[in-house]
Amino acid sequence: MFHPTPLLVLQGTPIPPLNDGPGMDLQEWEQELDSITGTTSSRGRLAYLVDGKEFFPRLVELVNQAQKSVSLRLYIFDNDDYAVWFAGLLKQRSESIDIRVIMDGLGTIGASAASADSLPEEHSPPMSISAYLQDDSNIQVHMLANPWFTGDHTKSIIIDEKVAFIGGMNIGREYRYEWHDLMIEVEGPVVNDILNDFESAWTSESFMGGIRSLFRKDKPGAHTDGSDYYPVRVLYTKPGKSQILHAQVAAIRRARHEILLENAYLTSDKIIYELARARRRGVNVRVIIPYEIDSGVINRSNIITANAMLKNGIRVYIYPGMSHVKAAIYDGWACFGSANFDNLSFRINKELNLATSDTQAVNTLKEQIFLPDMKKSIELTEPLPNNWLDHLAELLADTM
Repeated sequence: MFHPTPLLVLQGTPIPPLNDGPGMDLQEWEQELDSITGTTSSRGRLAYLVDGKEFFPRLVELVNQAQKSVSLRLYIFDNDDYAVWFAGLLKQRSESIDIRVIMDGLGTIGASAASADSLPEEHSPPMSISAYLQDDSNIQVHMLANPWFTGDHTKSIIIDEKVAFIGGMNIGREYRYEWHDLMIEVEGPVVNDILNDFESAWTSESFMGGIRSLFRKDKPGAHTDGSDYYPVRVLYTKPGKSQILHAQVAAIRRARHEILLENAYLTSDKIIYELARARRRGVNVRVIIPYEIDSGVINRSNIITANAMLKNGIRVYIYPGMSHVKAAIYDGWACFGSANFDNLSFRINKELNLATSDTQAVNTLKEQIFLPDMKKSIELTEPLPNNWLDHLAELLADTM
């Protein structure tokens, strides 16, 4: 909190015109990612589901069609009316298929203590959604204990070990009806990577999980490589493994033409500094942040962040309402999933993102998310009014 922002180093250096030339070499970039992550890309096919109106009907459809299993790993399984309805569907399906749920304790308990403004007054929430899921059902539930206040912020759902969903949405009313958000439907061999990550988390939370994890082996891939599949890479934040942070910092440094970023929780000074440096290389840097989010501290902090980016030549767009989208494009490489641009997501919480350099997949993300969201937003042309409380909030947000 007491170290000066690195942005001070850049003050006084000129902000050049935008580059008209090509972006980074994506083939070289993918090779660099192999070195950064210690792994290689898998393959798959992605479909972007924008907002609850697209995601939840598709999720319900596949849950109803499931023949074998549904595995859910969530930061929040709320106890509002929609979450209780969805829990009822899972309880019904547990009579014929295997259903497992991992939910983060802090996230779920914190969400159950609050309520959406649109929640019907007559709704009577269960005291514990974990107990409700298991009552008169065959659902297995692990609620994480959050040692040292660490969290599992991952959102992944796997149906019949064939189709997966990853992204920003939990189970609750705001995700279904109120917030702007993104989930990605995934098919192909990369689903097996997502499944094995779930199995690892499930085993570690089971009885004698520490010992059992030592002997757990990944399941072999059950998917053949379809002709329309393309490279898709899984990136993680885990204890001692900050792949999502390191990959995106490296991508910002490599970018030569364009960076697009949308995230509500943009508090990482390192990222903001690298974005400002990219703009001084002539990169067209555009960032979308929401007008109002679910954290008062971050709301105030975002004012200082927006002004700092604007001062450094970054184009800033204010989305009208709450956007929970977590996505970025760097010169034709896209990265998206559960991770925010804060220290919790980059270094402490468990997170899962996907990334791809496939031209069609990246262009589709740009067309379905970034272009419409910039059109809906108001671009800043002058600094936002601020006061000392906003600067204090920015200092606090740096620690989150």
